[in-house]
Amino acid sequence: MTDKRMVTLGGSDLAVLPLSLGGNVFGWTADEQQSFAVLDAYAAGGGNFVDTADVYSAWAPGNSGGESETVIGRWMRSRGNRDAVVVATKVGAHPERKGLRAANVRAAAEDSLRRLQTDRIDLLYTHFDDPETPVEEFLGALDELVRAGKVRHIAASNISPERLEEALAASEREGLARYVAVQPHYNLVSRGTYEGPLAETAARHGLSAVPYFALASGFLTGKYRPGGAAVESARAAGAGKYLEDPRGPRVLEALDAVAAARGAEVATVALAWLAAQPTVAAPIASARTVEQVPALLAAAELELTADELAALTAASA
Repeated sequence: MTDKRMVTLGGSDLAVLPLSLGGNVFGWTADEQQSFAVLDAYAAGGGNFVDTADVYSAWAPGNSGGESETVIGRWMRSRGNRDAVVVATKVGAHPERKGLRAANVRAAAEDSLRRLQTDRIDLLYTHFDDPETPVEEFLGALDELVRAGKVRHIAASNISPERLEEALAASEREGLARYVAVQPHYNLVSRGTYEGPLAETAARHGLSAVPYFALASGFLTGKYRPGGAAVESARAAGAGKYLEDPRGPRVLEALDAVAAARGAEVATVALAWLAAQPTVAAPIASARTVEQVPALLAAAELELTADELAALTAASA
C-alpha cells in the first residue's frame, strides 16, 4: 500500500487516517477474537483511528454497555500499541450514565478510561445533546478532564446547529475546552442529516466532521439490491429500507458505474465520496470480519475525479 493521507481533526493535534474504524460491532456481532482480527487488519493497513462509545452494545441481549470499549482496551493492552491509536469514545448514553450533568460526565469518562485500560481518551464526544443541562455545565466538566490530562480533545455527536453554536460561544466566553469535531449521521442516501445549517456551522468554526452510518447500515456496500436475495445481518431491516426510496437504487447504479471504472469496491467509492465532502475528515465504517476491512482502507487512497463526484452527488440528490 502507498502512504496514507493523514488528516488533522479541527484545530487539534490529532492526525488520523481519513477512515475511522467503527467499534459498534465489537462485543456484539463480532466476538472478541473476531474483533481483535479486524482491529489487527485495520492497524496493519495503516489505520489509527478507532471509534466507540460507552453505550456499545447495551442493546444486545445479555449486554449492559461498555462491551466495545472493553474489547478495544484488551486489544490495545495485548498489542502494546496504545500510543499508535487515536481512540474516540462517547459519554451520555450508557444506561447507567445517561445525560450530560457534570457529575455524570466525569463518572462516565472514568468508566471509559477503566474499560479502555488507558490513562487518556484522545477524542471524547458528548453522544447526544442534553437540552436539560446548560452547555456551561457539561463543558466545564469536559474542561476539567482535559486539564487533568484524561481527555485530549472534545467533540459533539447528535447536536443541533443552534446548540453547537451555543456551546462554541460558551467555550470562547468562559475559556473552556472547545469542540474540535462533530459526528453527524451522513452518507450518500442521507444527506439532509448533515448538509445545510449543521455543516455550515462546522465549516464556519473550523470543525471536522466524522460521519457515522457512513455506509447506511451496509446498504452502500451494494449487497442489498432490488429483487435481490435476503441478507443475513443484524442491520438488514435498516439497510433494506433504502430500496423503497427511488434514490436508493439510483445511488447504487451510480456507485456501480464508478466502481467498475476504477476497479474498486462499491463501499470504497461510497466512502471516498463522503471523505471528499466539505468539512468531512474521516467517515466511520465498521467491519465484522477481516474480509471486509480492505474495502474500507482503500477509501483512504481513492481520490474520485470531479466528474465522478458530481455523478454521485446528482444521483443522491
